[in-house]
Parts: sequence; C-alpha cells; structure tokens
Amino acid sequence: MQNKLKAWCAAILLLTGIQVKAQQNIQFSQYAFNGLSVNPAYAGYKGDLYLNAFYRHQWAGFPGAPQTGGISLDGLTSAAGERVGLGVQMMFDKTGPQEALSLYGSYAYRIPLDNEDTRRLCFGIGAGVTQYSIDGTALRYVDNNDDAIPVGKVSRWIPDARFGIYYYTPSLYIGVSVMDLLSLYTDGSRFAWKGNTYETIRKTQHTYLTAGTVITLSENLKLKPTMMWKEDFKGPSSVDLNAFLLISEKLWVGGSYRTSMKLWNKSNLDTRLQQVNAASVILEYFAADRYRFGYSYDLNVNRMANYQAGSHEISIGVLFPSKRYNVSSPRYF
Repeated sequence: MQNKLKAWCAAILLLTGIQVKAQQNIQFSQYAFNGLSVNPAYAGYKGDLYLNAFYRHQWAGFPGAPQTGGISLDGLTSAAGERVGLGVQMMFDKTGPQEALSLYGSYAYRIPLDNEDTRRLCFGIGAGVTQYSIDGTALRYVDNNDDAIPVGKVSRWIPDARFGIYYYTPSLYIGVSVMDLLSLYTDGSRFAWKGNTYETIRKTQHTYLTAGTVITLSENLKLKPTMMWKEDFKGPSSVDLNAFLLISEKLWVGGSYRTSMKLWNKSNLDTRLQQVNAASVILEYFAADRYRFGYSYDLNVNRMANYQAGSHEISIGVLFPSKRYNVSSPRYF
C-alpha cells in the first residue's frame, strides 16, 4: 500500500511539472470562445458587455486531477470614441494539494483601421494578483509528523501583469500575448516550510500566439479553423489545431487536436517528459443572439488514456446589448 501511495503522489507531481520545466498555465479547449483568458487586448471585442463563465474538469477519475473555473466580464467604454475596452476576470485552479485563485483587470486600446470600423488593431495590458496555496492536509504520506509537509494550508499573494496585441477583421484574427510578466521578479511564489522548498508552483512567463479565420461555404454553412501555440521556452511547446462548422448562425460543431513537441534548444527539459496528445469534440450553441452554451470533451490519445475518463469543459456566455453601441459586423471570435 505504501508503494502504491508513493507511485500516485509521484505521478501527480510529474504531471503538474517536474522542477517547473513543464508548462503551468491553465489549459482550455474552448479558448476560441474565451479570448480574454489568453489575451488582455481582447477586452471589448464584442462591443457590448459580455459575461462569460466556464468550468473544466481535466482527467476525470484521476486522483488529484486539475479542476479549473472562472468568470469574466468585458465591454467597451464611451471614452475616445469607443476605443477603450475594459475587462475583469476571476479564476481558480486546483491540482492535487496545489491551488491558485486569481483576479485580473484588463485594459485594451482599440485603433480603427478603416472608416467602416471593421478592422482594428488592439493593444492590451492586464494586472492582477494570484494567491498560491499548498494544502498539507490533502497530502498522503508514509511517515507521521514528516517535517517536509505543512500541517495545514500555506499560501502567498503574488502580483502579476500581462500584455497582448490583437488584430481582427470580420473574418480573421491574429493575437500574441505574454502572460506572467512579473514572474522573473516575484521570487516569493516559492513556498518554504521548515527548510523545504516547494518549487512545483513557481510560475514562469508564457507566450501565446493565436489565429483564426472564417470561410463562407454556403448561405447557412461557414468553416472556422483556429490555432493556438503556447510556449514558455522551458517545457514542451503546446500546439492546438481546431476546426468548426457554423450551421445557420446558431450551432458551432467542431474538433480539436492538441499536441506537445520539443522546439528550440531546451537544455533543461526533463528527459522523463513524454509527448502529450489529446483530441476534443466541441459544441457551441447560440440562442436568441444573446446566450451561448458550450461543451467540450477531451480524450488523451497516449498512455494516459488508460488511467482517466477524459476531460469535460462547459461554458456559458451572455451578451448584454446596449443601444449606445451598434455592432455593424458579426463577432465570430
């Protein structure tokens, strides 16, 4: 029994990141419908006030599996001719004994590039704070009164910042962002307990590159391919490839393939890490032009498929139309 417990604990630690060489930021399958989570320059994109809530249960049935949720609100202001977008986002993330609770505010300055206001170049900044915690009561250990394990929960608040650029037209978007900008200067995210340092939750900077387009196939059918490349220049590079069909402007039906690969010359990438691949089925339904309901199911297509029952993700979006703003083109992203 002791060996089995040790094996489970070792597996969880390996999956959450060996000596912080694996990527740590939250992963969403429905990122294409949750732009604020990966780029602060997205704030105000939909024109009207937009509320988005989401929850993800990853690797269902696996001990200590990640659970992530949050809520965001963003929209335009009347300042500078509707060039300013504001957003706020609160998120939680729990993986085994580790927890993170964050609150971010985003500011986007949106520069129109044509008289019809169908193309804009947006620059965004975000600032916030995250509480990182380790719950010693959630750990199972062999030796009683082990000094290396906290008796209860220990936590710290760490400030953070992010920056992004977002360009869009009615049928195309490209975005790039850098998250965790202060990670190089906030070494307090390390947790020490009686001389033992818990480095698995120390954050590192992440860069996101996202892009997508919409192709009209017929009057009632559109194709939307998207991609996201996530890089921390330490762990494996993560690439998401997605394709959706929009049916009668109401139902998005699509799939996603996520893979990790070794790019660049990452000398300190742990040799025990293996390539992780996952496939997703994604459904998004728009009701009454104001409400969006989304669901996705992910399944690992590697050795992990034998140890868990896939990942489930749900999301709900609500648009609050305002007579003050007139969105002249549909928002597909």
